[in-house]
Amino acid sequence: MSASQSAARRTVLKGAAAIAGAVGGGAALTACSTETNSGSGAPAVPAQPVELGAAAEVPVGGAKLFREKKLVVSCAEAGQYKAFSAQCTHAGCVLDKIVEGEGNCPCHGSRFDVTTGQAVRGPATEPLPEVPVKVEGGKLIAG
Repeated sequence: MSASQSAARRTVLKGAAAIAGAVGGGAALTACSTETNSGSGAPAVPAQPVELGAAAEVPVGGAKLFREKKLVVSCAEAGQYKAFSAQCTHAGCVLDKIVEGEGNCPCHGSRFDVTTGQAVRGPATEPLPEVPVKVEGGKLIAG
């Protein structure tokens, strides 16, 4: 193989690698979209009322994550509940746990204050949407 053929071959291989990288990078960016990571594509806030369970499951001065319903509920004082979407405002992943009063997003590490919904660590900058919540017959109803 001549030097010019070798150089041409390297150019073609570099071009193929660049195309593969661009395609792979596009797939990685797609994975950060809200539709992809939000699971079923369901909205961040329930369209209809959702029963979460016994109000007593949410400790006074604490919070509980209802991951399957994509909601987090806090209780600052007895009988005083606040609910927020548990779907991260950065990429739509559902929070996976509460650590020291902060909801954790497992995808990119965003953290949210579960009593206010405010983003306290990025990459998310928008707060979690608030969801109306009430107690009926000892059960929490959100939405």
